[in-house]
Amino acid sequence: MKEITTQDLIKRYQQDQQIKIIDVREDDEVALGKVPGARHIPLGDVANRVQELNKDEHYYVICRSGGRSATACQILEENNIDCTNIAGGMLAWDEEVEI
Repeated sequence: MKEITTQDLIKRYQQDQQIKIIDVREDDEVALGKVPGARHIPLGDVANRVQELNKDEHYYVICRSGGRSATACQILEENNIDCTNIAGGMLAWDEEVEI
């Protein structure tokens, strides 16, 4: 599984705000803030909603700390979706960027 640090992701995001980010946290967590433009698909829904994703796109997957997003990446990869886990999740993102 591919991983990226929040620092490297932020650099890419600043260059291209159209990158595809999937937030797999629960509704109450996302309500507190998310990466601008991120698509919210709770982890429990990922397997059932994988058909909504474009297999020609690359997705970066985020959660609170990196564990759930790693699980989501495994599901996506099993369905031939190209993705990268965001190491450290929103905890690391919040340290780098004010949302």
